[in-house]
Amino acid sequence: MSADFPLEGVAHRFIDAGGLRVHLAEAGPPDGPPVLLLHGWPQTWWMWRRVIEGLRGEFRLLAPELRGFGATEAPGGGYDGETLARDQVALLDALGIERADVVGHDWGGWTAFLLGVLHPARVGRLLVCDAPHPWIPPNPRFLVEAWRSWYALALAIPGLGPALLQRTGFARGMLRRGNVGTPFTESDIDAYADALRPPERARASSALYRYYWRAFAEGMRGRWRAHRLEAPTLLLFGERDLYIGAAFLPGFERFAENMRLERVPDSGHFLVDEKPDLVVERALELFR
Repeated sequence: MSADFPLEGVAHRFIDAGGLRVHLAEAGPPDGPPVLLLHGWPQTWWMWRRVIEGLRGEFRLLAPELRGFGATEAPGGGYDGETLARDQVALLDALGIERADVVGHDWGGWTAFLLGVLHPARVGRLLVCDAPHPWIPPNPRFLVEAWRSWYALALAIPGLGPALLQRTGFARGMLRRGNVGTPFTESDIDAYADALRPPERARASSALYRYYWRAFAEGMRGRWRAHRLEAPTLLLFGERDLYIGAAFLPGFERFAENMRLERVPDSGHFLVDEKPDLVVERALELFR
């Protein structure tokens, strides 16, 4: 799903971002304050459609598809958070944008955090939805909540992970189970799942989840504790998230003094789809 689902007021084009061919959906006034919208797994730019409708009157909205997703190129490597963050810097460079606010969900949220930590001059404010922050301390609750990460382990296994996406309804099940209510149509679910079936894209997801486990281990060892996040940041987190537990939430206070956490009690993992009006409202409050 890239430009296959047209949305009024949204234009599509391809950008060479540091050698990566990126599919970009954009809306809003060209001279408006720029806002990056970074999707998560297993989705594409389409997840932002309701947010775009709420923000496009005031902001220049840039919704790229991450490497390996949607219609963006799926090269043989670079499926890690640091590279995903550099891709966004390259995109801003290609567009002639010095600084942007960022909204990110899931992997897009992790990418937003690393943008703020590693490239602070390029970001203004961050709105992150249902993603772990980088400063997770060792926590005995991980043992209790380990069951939540079963999908990440399955996807990370070479051979098995790509096969699950190509030959089964794995992605469809993830989209159906991770919510409060039913925010997705069957057409949405089919399009997201089908976009992951090509072999190079299935392998991209598997590689990204191998990085997930490496990043988790590095975080436990204090990889990011020498880094600070100075950008004003709001982390929205659905309290009924099946895939990321509450053990991932504490521990940021010493490293991100301008960050606050808002728990959303009646939402699951796909908060942007479940609560688009809330995301729009919080974005307006933060970015204005």
